[in-house]
Amino acid sequence: MEFLTRFTLFAVLGLSFFEIHAQGNVNMQRAFQSSYNEESKKNYAEAISDVMPFYAEGNYETNLRIGWLYYLAKNYTASQNYYTRAVNIRPNSIEARFGLIKPLSLLSNWEKVVEQYNSILKTDPQNTQANYWLGVIIYNRKQYSSAAKYFAKVVGAYPFDYDGNHMLGWALLFSGRKAEAKGCFERALLIKPGDSSSTDGLNRAAK
Repeated sequence: MEFLTRFTLFAVLGLSFFEIHAQGNVNMQRAFQSSYNEESKKNYAEAISDVMPFYAEGNYETNLRIGWLYYLAKNYTASQNYYTRAVNIRPNSIEARFGLIKPLSLLSNWEKVVEQYNSILKTDPQNTQANYWLGVIIYNRKQYSSAAKYFAKVVGAYPFDYDGNHMLGWALLFSGRKAEAKGCFERALLIKPGDSSSTDGLNRAAK
């Protein structure tokens, strides 16, 4: 009888905990829905306020959401802080790192941008977005051979992609690999006929 009494007590307590947790989840869903509605109206301060009552430093979802909203509100320092917390909570999260890159780029913190792209590529070596934009940064630093390796991964995954072929063509051209660059520009012009940049690159590669 004592056993049944204890079992009943634990069952009631367990059910109460479940009900409280479920109710909290429902309230959080409502808060997020309200936040989305305010975001659609560009009321970013109100959208943040909707989520804040549920904010916890160790909660991935609220940090990610608030990081995004501060980015939209053009408070890039605050956005960076919340996205960084999301990354720390889930280091393998590609979405959080791509989110963090947004404010870092607008703060011109390019070394940290590169660091995030490299972290993404450790998790997902074939990620085309990370390979392409890391290639662009390295290309702009005039490290053409290194940039070509990243663009080559993009073209390997998407052989008929204009941006990948176009940038690979220029990286190869400036690396002195004219024959390979010529093929990239020709392919880019099949995708985007008459493109002035690819036409210019093809003419240079033909010399």
